[in-house]
Amino acid sequence: MDTISRELIMQRWNVIQHELIPELRNDVGPLTPKLEKVIHILEWVRIEEFIGIGWCGVGRHPHERAWLANAFVAKAVLGLATTAALIERLTIDRALRRICGFPMCKKLPSESTFSRAFDEFAEGKLAERVHEALIEAHLGDELIGHISRDGTAIEARERPKRAATETPEALAPSDLLSTQTKTVAPVTPAPAKRRGRPRRGEKRAPAKESPIHRQRQQTLAQMMADIPTDCDRGTKCNAQGYKISWNGYKLHLDTADCGVPISALLSSASMHDSRAAIPLSLISDKRVTSLYDVMDAAYCSKELHEHCRSLGHVPLIDHNPRGGEKEAFEPADAVRYNERTVAERSNARLKDEFGGNNLRVKGALKVMGHLMFGILALSADQLMRLRQ
Repeated sequence: MDTISRELIMQRWNVIQHELIPELRNDVGPLTPKLEKVIHILEWVRIEEFIGIGWCGVGRHPHERAWLANAFVAKAVLGLATTAALIERLTIDRALRRICGFPMCKKLPSESTFSRAFDEFAEGKLAERVHEALIEAHLGDELIGHISRDGTAIEARERPKRAATETPEALAPSDLLSTQTKTVAPVTPAPAKRRGRPRRGEKRAPAKESPIHRQRQQTLAQMMADIPTDCDRGTKCNAQGYKISWNGYKLHLDTADCGVPISALLSSASMHDSRAAIPLSLISDKRVTSLYDVMDAAYCSKELHEHCRSLGHVPLIDHNPRGGEKEAFEPADAVRYNERTVAERSNARLKDEFGGNNLRVKGALKVMGHLMFGILALSADQLMRLRQ
């Protein structure tokens, strides 16, 4: 079904606006605009259809996971920072409690129950699966003009991982004594690399293979396994040209012209943006059909141009002069390149409106789960905006 056409979007909007919401108003009282947005987004994503039955008849009945999943989507929409704030809101807000599915006659689950359910959702990649189904259902048959690719900083409240090196403080006293008695061999520095052509008979070490060249010879699963996901420290230039540094991760997004995120990938903060370009392009190519790949100068690479053309896309990548002369776009391509601002708007909305700045979990798996609930809500909200 072509649910992107304006007539069908308006039909779905009218059913929710004139049938479901009035019924809820009669049941729980007046609804705020934010609660109406929660209703629309939950109706669009249908996250309860992706949750299996986990109780097999032995032991105590678990809390309904569909209600908890709805609550986490509502948490992203309402911009609640912590799970404790979500439980407090559910306790005092009868309308939100009814929207998420929790019965009025029963006590709300504890905070530890919410945390265990979130761990299950993160390990099972629930939000990722729901988002993939949402994109394929509503944009899979559409022709996307431009896919804008960009990475954004995600600050985390955890210590960055450092390289495992043995220091005298980390050694046991016996090990420290043994190291003091050993004779330390002198360390010879590596010979400096000569410039120019090698002499006759001189053998030099082969050049280090670039990550992008290696990725073009790998499968998608191998690429994803090679992407670092540990928390570390990253530095990049912002939109104003100033360098910023942060502890945490980096989120890479592919965004369509309409502002809907197509695919997402999480990496360490120190990883260069260009290493996520090929995996993201392969994931997005499986979900939608697009024409142009729009990227900034951080992705400037001959191999990325060739990869985009191999997928049947036209690369629009800003040239990185690297100390030389900068090459300008053709006039028509320069107009198309302006579409890349949709990626910056998606990153800003995810952080400001859907919980991207309220990160309270640790570990790449949980961080990605938290961000994907926000991306899921953002995607549904952008799809609803197409009715305008």
